[in-house]
Amino acid sequence: MSESLNRPLRLPDRQNVAAPGVFAFSCGVILLYWLSILPPPEWLAVPGVLLFLAFGRRGSVGFRRLTVLASGLMVGLSLASWHARSQLAEVLPPAAEGKPLSVSGYLCDIPSPGSFNSLRFSFCVTRWHNLPEVYASGTRPPDLLRLAWYGHGTETLPGARLRLEVRLKRPHGTLNPVGFRYENWLFRKGYRATGSVRRVQADPTVSCSVYCQYRTMHLALAEWVQARFGATRHFALVSSLLIGYRGHMTQQHWDVLKATGTIHLVAISGLHLGLIALGAGFVCRRLLLALPVHCVNERTGRRLVFAAVVLCCVLYALAAGFTVPTRRALVMVIVGGWLILLARQSPVWQSYLIALALVLALDPFAPLGQGFWLSFAAVAVLIAVFSARLAGSGWLAGLLVAQISVFAGLWPVLVAFGQGQPLAGLAANLIAIPWVSLVVMPLLVTGGLITAAVPAAAEVFGPAFDLVLGLLWSVLGWLAHWQMPEIAASTEEIAVLSMLALFMVLAPLTGFRLVAVVSALLWLAYPVTSLPRNLAVARPEIRVWDVGQGLSVLVRHGRKVLVYDTGPAVPGVFSAVESTLLPNLQAEGIRRIDTLVISHADGDHAGGLEKLAEEIEIGRIVAGEPTIIQDRVPEVSVSPCDRATETLGALIIDYWQAEGDREGNDASCVLRIHHSGSHTEWILPGDITGRVEAAYLAADTDLPDADRRVVIAPHHGSRTSSSEAWVQGLDPDWVLYTAGYRHRYGHPHPVVTARYRRAGAVQLNTACSGSVLMTIADNRLVVKEMRDEAPFWISGPGLARDQCKIP
Repeated sequence: MSESLNRPLRLPDRQNVAAPGVFAFSCGVILLYWLSILPPPEWLAVPGVLLFLAFGRRGSVGFRRLTVLASGLMVGLSLASWHARSQLAEVLPPAAEGKPLSVSGYLCDIPSPGSFNSLRFSFCVTRWHNLPEVYASGTRPPDLLRLAWYGHGTETLPGARLRLEVRLKRPHGTLNPVGFRYENWLFRKGYRATGSVRRVQADPTVSCSVYCQYRTMHLALAEWVQARFGATRHFALVSSLLIGYRGHMTQQHWDVLKATGTIHLVAISGLHLGLIALGAGFVCRRLLLALPVHCVNERTGRRLVFAAVVLCCVLYALAAGFTVPTRRALVMVIVGGWLILLARQSPVWQSYLIALALVLALDPFAPLGQGFWLSFAAVAVLIAVFSARLAGSGWLAGLLVAQISVFAGLWPVLVAFGQGQPLAGLAANLIAIPWVSLVVMPLLVTGGLITAAVPAAAEVFGPAFDLVLGLLWSVLGWLAHWQMPEIAASTEEIAVLSMLALFMVLAPLTGFRLVAVVSALLWLAYPVTSLPRNLAVARPEIRVWDVGQGLSVLVRHGRKVLVYDTGPAVPGVFSAVESTLLPNLQAEGIRRIDTLVISHADGDHAGGLEKLAEEIEIGRIVAGEPTIIQDRVPEVSVSPCDRATETLGALIIDYWQAEGDREGNDASCVLRIHHSGSHTEWILPGDITGRVEAAYLAADTDLPDADRRVVIAPHHGSRTSSSEAWVQGLDPDWVLYTAGYRHRYGHPHPVVTARYRRAGAVQLNTACSGSVLMTIADNRLVVKEMRDEAPFWISGPGLARDQCKIP
């Protein structure tokens, strides 16, 4: 009898074997995105068969666990590889890029206004009408497009099922060591082509699947919300919180949310679905308690509550667009509800691992998104903190502990993604989260449901929405402008501070907490009197950043740093300073620019200058058009580009500007950089034309001759520059074009590339190569292209180098 009762005790052993397998599966999915190549199917098939055979053999518990771990890893890696390979098989033929194409399909999301008076939307293709039949075996046309309809930002499309005339190009974005990668985002979302819309017409012949019908209903829901609550002052927030549509958010909204660390409030995620789950569970439980006791037993009641929670969360997730963060939060809420409501006797970390594996199984591309890491890191911190606390706490103390823990725990994660953790965010979330949880969301959901039943109720709930959201926004706006001390710390210091804060929460030692708080405050208040020190590099480095149609070059040796131009910027739309320069300077350990050279004041060479001066210390600025630049950054001394020679570590830098040219392209400040040990030189000419090129060649120079010469092509390879005399006179070994991919200017021009080709120069284009790093090693020039180190989804079959050939 006792032996039979003890038989079920073997179940925990099975769980102990299965849990590592679940974890290994998650690691396998994540591992794929650390690989430089996509593993061929046969590489995964052979180990899979061997593991299957090993799993069937009898052996020790340790052997079985090792087999389960390896099997889980291989299953996760195989699943992620299959999804990635399937997505990369969707290819737009090179011959179709930039050509007029006709497609039919339906809207995959709610169109939203974009830059340049455009209407941007996702389009699910059901039929290609005139696509060239040039597909290789195993490839197919793209199923999902990211489109922009320029000049129609305030208009609406004629329905959800459409036929469009479009011009497309393959996924492409700038490629630098760190910073935002547009290609990552496109791959993560499943877009295999992007482009612009030329003509739109309704197409009722498009077959509408279940997904199409859902998208149509979600579009109708957005129109209903617009009709009922569009007149409210804070409609952008109403739309974001109610149906997950953030198309009405302005740049001012994003600036305030970013400054206060509250962007998560308008992204339908775990907070919102958790509130829906709590509300649904509370209402269902109360209804069950109202029934006679004999009608529903405790076990059935828990199941009914769980079913109600799941149903309400699924409905809200569908109403919110069923986006990636929403689906991730839905899985986590369902697993959490399964653990709590069904009284499962399983460790909380096991449920965490199950949720992680389910999210990755349903969305193998999740590791490419920052939200995935931030979400699971936040949940892990909360589990670790509250499961390790020695004593319980009230709701106020619990909220304070949770916010401090998440703030500290996510800080190193945010730094790893090149983001900061604003101190104002701690205070903002302590106020905003309870207000949104207890007031805003209950009112929005209740008001939306009542208005759906009684449309006239919108006249009552509209002002109520404005009242509660207005109070929230006033507080966030005030905190966004609150002058908080900036924390200038290294990654190691931030990691130590994060662990210290978490230990303060866990350790019930009043004296220790007091000393730690005082020490942190003194550290924050300690004045920094010395100049910021840059991380030293032993060898001279010159990096040409990939900033699209523009130019920005980093020159450094030792601790000295020079930056030549800041790349392009479009106010309110894009800035190479924010997306490329600042993240890469931070990653390189550069806290101070000794000399910033602005060749001339054009927007593709001096874009984002004010932002750069605001975020990093600049010793001095040398400019080809000093008056214009001085007006833009009055706080920094700006000098004209006078003829001068100076040193930067082992590099000799020569400044030159054409006499009499003080405006436009020909006013560009030209730099010649020489390294005497390797007899290598670089020419950075800005946008000078053929006339100034001749003047430069005729100018006297004191620098020694070079055995190897690298030239940045003047004016991005424009036909007005790189004259025959320039190319022959310099006779470069390397020439770099800093042009945009398939840009409307068509740089570099075929006439220019032909001249450099005849001169025997190796030609690189940042649109194809990404950023280019040039170093001196053993007195040899070493050139590295970022594209050669890119992950498989950027340098893979869908984006082979031969599609970006220099003409």
